[in-house]
Amino acid sequence: MGEVVNLRKWRKAREKAEAEAQAAANRAAFGRSKAEKKRDAAEAAQRDALLEGSRMDSPDKP
Repeated sequence: MGEVVNLRKWRKAREKAEAEAQAAANRAAFGRSKAEKKRDAAEAAQRDALLEGSRMDSPDKP
């Protein structure tokens, strides 16, 4: 037979682990300097411009 588990403790441990994972993701996303954010925005703008410049227009549209 299996081990007896207190479901309340198991649920709290699971929620704590999920909260820690979310906190780590937030630290990675929001714990950056202004220069890093600016650099990432510039890279994203450059990627978007390259993608938009590579777009082929369909022949049926003017």
